[in-house]
Amino acid sequence: MLAIHPHYYDIIIIGAGAAGLMCAGVAGQQGGGHRILVLDHANKPGKKILMSGGGRCNFTNLHCTAEDFICANPHFAKSALSRFTPWDFIALVERYGIQYHERDHGQLFCDRSAKDILNMLLAECERANVEIRTRTPIKDVRVGPPHQVDTPTGTVQADALVIATGGYSIPSIGASGFGFDLAQSLDIPVRSTRPGLVPLTLGKKALKRLEGLSGIALDATANVNGKSFRENLLFTHRGLSGPAVLQVSSYWEPGQAVEIDLFPDVNLGDHIRSVRQQRPKMELKTLLGERLTRRVAQRWCDLGVKSQPLGQLSDTDIDQVEQACQSWQVWPSGTEGYRVAEVTVGGVDTDALSSKTLECRAFPGLYFIGEVVDVTGHLGGFNFQWAWASGHAAGWALATGASAPGYP
Repeated sequence: MLAIHPHYYDIIIIGAGAAGLMCAGVAGQQGGGHRILVLDHANKPGKKILMSGGGRCNFTNLHCTAEDFICANPHFAKSALSRFTPWDFIALVERYGIQYHERDHGQLFCDRSAKDILNMLLAECERANVEIRTRTPIKDVRVGPPHQVDTPTGTVQADALVIATGGYSIPSIGASGFGFDLAQSLDIPVRSTRPGLVPLTLGKKALKRLEGLSGIALDATANVNGKSFRENLLFTHRGLSGPAVLQVSSYWEPGQAVEIDLFPDVNLGDHIRSVRQQRPKMELKTLLGERLTRRVAQRWCDLGVKSQPLGQLSDTDIDQVEQACQSWQVWPSGTEGYRVAEVTVGGVDTDALSSKTLECRAFPGLYFIGEVVDVTGHLGGFNFQWAWASGHAAGWALATGASAPGYP
């Protein structure tokens, strides 16, 4: 071990976001006096935490499993997730007296503000005497050990270096590809990246067909690449958004169609035929409008089978309506990009890392955690749970020299 001097730390963590702060707090409190430095180029820590969940921070999900994540190795996340569960994070939240509530699909949000979660993490770091430096851009990194990091105020070094820099998502708050670039400079494989949990855009012709529908939200099921999500779909002035579309966007690739069912859990053809017998004078647009809103129903009739009394519809007409509403093929022109994407899909290849500790196999003392790793969660608190779990796994390993057990 190096002799201690002002520029030496036991652990340096680059990135003061969810994963980095979690790792620092765990390593510091379990490590018995480890000197820990967290560096971030932003003007304050936890920016993504503060803006998440509309300012309320969807901090975890009660139903979190490894199946809720995209990764080239579907088994990689199981170890960390099983050893630090949503209930473990909830226990920490409750210890700080933070009030929270559950929304649909097991999503947990703060009652008051996302600041409560950030302040909790900062308090955990303070208890462990962690030093946090913001407004500190990294000039260069030399991987050891000892690992050396050049900053505007000088070089710092440590036996362990943790990369918790996130991905490209939302560059307006300082997101960058720093972690990916560092990995590639060391010949650590990086899986191709793309925006995830992001609105889909449509071409001019498709937008013209949907003109005037912006702002309308509907219950729908969106499908792509064998993945299906039922939540709200939102028409926008540039294409489609809403939770159902954000979910499939993480699986969508250019040139693929997204299939949308606007009547989930309903056999629309059978329903129309049943109502046709009972109310033959009812207009098609009126029946569709009961579910789709009047504007959307009128537009679908304008684009397909003209609205007319149900008694005048042939079985072929009904089949066409069913096809248009329940197998609506959308061909996105692209996405809104990293500018508004909630996550970055892809990242540091998990084959290069230990699933138990997140340590890089080829470089002792070098760790990658959080979004920079090729583990991407679904919408609804899963990505925060990965940040907590991966940060905890690395933090415990750094503190004890062992694989992280369950949270005490």
